[in-house]
Amino acid sequence: MNFPAELKYAKTDEWVKVEGKVATVGISDYAQAQLSDIVYVDIALAVGQKASKGSTFASVESVKAAADINLPVSGKVVAVNADLGKTPEVINSDPYGKAWMLKIEMDSPADVNDLMDAPAYEKFCDGRGH
Repeated sequence: MNFPAELKYAKTDEWVKVEGKVATVGISDYAQAQLSDIVYVDIALAVGQKASKGSTFASVESVKAAADINLPVSGKVVAVNADLGKTPEVINSDPYGKAWMLKIEMDSPADVNDLMDAPAYEKFCDGRGH
C-alpha cells in the first residue's frame, strides 16, 4: 500500500492534495485495492459547480463492487478529469497521479484539518483488517 506523506486522507478513502486554495481529490491506493479492477467512473460534477463537503461527487464500479466517492472539502469545481471516463483502469495503476478526479477551489481551506495525515490513515486502514 502506498500512503504519500504530502496528502491528506478521509475516512471514506478519498485523498486530497492541497495547493494554495485548490484541492485535488481522488481515491486512495487502499480504496482501489479493495475495489479491485475498476471498469467505470462517473463524475457527477462539472466545472463551475459548487459542492459541499461530505456530498457524493462520483461513483466508481469495479468487477467486485460499486462505490460512491465523497467530497472531503467544500467549494467550486475548477477541473474534472474527463479521461477517467475513457480509461477508468488508471485508478488501479496510478491512484495518486493520472487518476485524480477533480480539482476544487475550497471555500474553507480549514476543511483539510478534519482529514488524516498519511501515518494516521495507514493506521486507520490497518485497523480495518483488510
